[in-house]
Amino acid sequence: MTHPLVQQLHFARSEFLRCLEGVSEEDGRRRLLPMNCISWIVGHLAAQEQWLWVEAAQGEIVTLSVYELTGHGRPVSTPSLAEMWEAWHAITTAADRYLNTVTTDNLQTFLAADGRKLPESVGTLLHRNIYHYWFHTGEAHAIRQQLGHPNLPEFVGNMKTAVYTPE
Repeated sequence: MTHPLVQQLHFARSEFLRCLEGVSEEDGRRRLLPMNCISWIVGHLAAQEQWLWVEAAQGEIVTLSVYELTGHGRPVSTPSLAEMWEAWHAITTAADRYLNTVTTDNLQTFLAADGRKLPESVGTLLHRNIYHYWFHTGEAHAIRQQLGHPNLPEFVGNMKTAVYTPE
């Protein structure tokens, strides 16, 4: 059974996808200052998932391009939306190999990367990743509003996959 926090991450991802459904390559690369563009946001969230759930948790890297183009502290970029979606899907699929094994006991353990223990527990990292999605989903929604996109989602979607379940 998938841990409830992982279910919440899956739901945050699904709302991110719902928010960005139908964005064109051109609009995905448009940057409305001071915000980043939507393609950068997609790659940036993929980079965080890769760092946490693929690299630190599994010792693998799906693609370096998300680090180079959208990683924390990197220069501003407007990467291809199609390429960032391709990377995001590949990385989240790889991340789920680890995430689908998470248990309540795992939440208090610490991952290691580059020979050092990460400073936050798996549970805290899951919270950070979920909140990161909500932050950038809101930002992407605002960008879409400013671009004049019609018929945007108005409220959190179908909660059937994110219902409360006690541990």
